[in-house]
Amino acid sequence: MRKLMIPVIVIFIAALLMSMFVVKEGERGIVVRFGRILKDNNEIARIYEPGLHFKVPVFDRVRMLDARIQTMDDQADRFVTSEKKDVIIDTYLKWRIKDFGQYYLTTGGGNVSTAEALLKRKVVDSLRSEIGSREIKQIVSGPDSDALGSVSPELADAPATEIVAEVAPRKEIEGQRDQIMANVLADTKVSAMKDLGVEVVDFRMKKINLPDEISESIYRRMRAERESVARKHRSQGREKAEVIRAQSELEVAKILSEADREARMVRGTADARTAEIYSAAFNKDPEFYNFLRSLKAYENSFKSKNDVLVVDPNSDFFKYMKEANGVQ
Repeated sequence: MRKLMIPVIVIFIAALLMSMFVVKEGERGIVVRFGRILKDNNEIARIYEPGLHFKVPVFDRVRMLDARIQTMDDQADRFVTSEKKDVIIDTYLKWRIKDFGQYYLTTGGGNVSTAEALLKRKVVDSLRSEIGSREIKQIVSGPDSDALGSVSPELADAPATEIVAEVAPRKEIEGQRDQIMANVLADTKVSAMKDLGVEVVDFRMKKINLPDEISESIYRRMRAERESVARKHRSQGREKAEVIRAQSELEVAKILSEADREARMVRGTADARTAEIYSAAFNKDPEFYNFLRSLKAYENSFKSKNDVLVVDPNSDFFKYMKEANGVQ
């Protein structure tokens, strides 16, 4: 009897351990028995909250499902606008499981890849409908439209994007980007809850790009337009600079001319006063004036030893060298 107790205890402990399972924080558990989800009295799938729970060993299988908000950030897709122009839009979607039983059945056992593939199909279909009924400028711009530059007429035949919005004179654009995201979110939220048991929390368009085959030509066209405007501004700047320079030179010439005229007037007045003083002084003693002039002439004549003078000794030039009073 005692020998049988040990196997019984081991089997009991093993059965007890096999009947226990733990649901982690951020997860929810459902129990599948014979291929069917266990339900409560209201015929709703029984959901196990985080904590320790029990199940029937061998017959029950526990599937853990992530109850947190998840982000679906897939590759960008190409869409056609009402103008028959292509744009490439990159989006992301945030979602979480609301009806775990329906989600488990719809996705083939709670497969996240299957769920995201179904969600992506719904998002793309809804977004394609929204983009196909609007023009490019409505898709690119938001409600605060005059914060963006307008698209020039030359670019009207090519798709415009957020990154190629031309910085041109601002004008009102009927921006509907936020409205598009709100419509896609509302549409996807209803269908995702109905078909997948998933709650769509948020939807956003991250980036709107041009197709690679035409973006470079658009960039070149925009660059040429900007260079044309730059050349025009430079030409106008050079013209204004020449006008300012000419006006400055004219003002300088006027100032110099006026200053020279005033200097000449002051100099002439001073020379006249000097001559008047000299005349008054020399008229008092003409002989002394003649003597000073002769001394000055002697000084200038004999300043250099190499000078040679050929002068008649009896000329008036040597008058004051012969006699102190100037008489021979």
